[in-house]
Amino acid sequence: MIRVLIVDDSATARTLLASILAADPAIQVVGEAGDGLEAIAMTQQLHPDLVTMDLHMPRLDGLEATREIMITTPTPIVIITGTTRLREVKESLETLRVGALDVVVKPPGPKSPGFTVAAEHLVATVKALSQVKVVRHWRPVAPVPTAESAPALVPRGAVRGRIVAIAASTGGPAALQSLLAGLPADFALPILVVQHITPGFISGLASWLNATTALHVKVAEEGERLTPRTVLMAPDHRHLGISGRGTVLLSSAAPIGGFRPSASFLFESVGRTFGGGAVAVILSGMGDDGVEGLQTVRRTGGRVIAQDETTSVIFGMPGAAVAAGLVDLVEPLPSIAASLVALASGRKD
Repeated sequence: MIRVLIVDDSATARTLLASILAADPAIQVVGEAGDGLEAIAMTQQLHPDLVTMDLHMPRLDGLEATREIMITTPTPIVIITGTTRLREVKESLETLRVGALDVVVKPPGPKSPGFTVAAEHLVATVKALSQVKVVRHWRPVAPVPTAESAPALVPRGAVRGRIVAIAASTGGPAALQSLLAGLPADFALPILVVQHITPGFISGLASWLNATTALHVKVAEEGERLTPRTVLMAPDHRHLGISGRGTVLLSSAAPIGGFRPSASFLFESVGRTFGGGAVAVILSGMGDDGVEGLQTVRRTGGRVIAQDETTSVIFGMPGAAVAAGLVDLVEPLPSIAASLVALASGRKD
């Protein structure tokens, strides 16, 4: 039985969420909190398997409540937002930096046309993330100067990278932020990204990444040129790839493995176009999207890097790539940026 604590300042919203979750025989709602302070106290008292957290609440908001829970009683937390407006999406994504695992849109009322799909997505998210072994966060302390770590080296015989393609799903936004923040402002290669995320969130995610990293991050547009220091993200409901002219291709072709955008579409397109100059990175996420496309990257001489299990929220996507024998390097998230810099410069060991 998955024990869930619901946190929302609206009694109506709490009732709706409780009815959706309790309808599944594998889920038990063990408590309801009306603000962030109650959420902290009830998490310490009840030790739920997962907390659903509203963002805007009196006394203490969802961001600060999440931060404190992850310090005092580390627990899987899913942020439930009521809107996909840019400001709220960016605020929701900030919670991922302090330990929340995912952000989903609050389901509409039962009579709304999108209710069933939204409710099913919420239940599936709760079931999957309740099993994640979260780590304790620590209160900020003054940084201690340390010796700069040596950059990662490219495997002997590697060719210089010409483009980076990144795919991620659950746990991906925070991993993307960490990875991109580790790259220098003059990073020489264009970067293309497929991130599985709730429709309506991608513009907010791109804006958040643009504001928190040194690179220019935006949603990709059809026919756009690939430029250094720029990160282009697949828009909602469109595959992202490379056209025959070497510009951005957005496709409305059928979903691949249930996904559009699909990581496999991106990896296959980049591998076919750039061959040995393609660098593919597969980050935290559920399922195995991307594995099929990585076969093209490997067959044409490109390099594949997978986030390791220890630093992945969900090791599904990178784990599937590793199991298929398609990965050159399996690295903890903090090391991947250095490897990309090395591949961009063509350094060898």
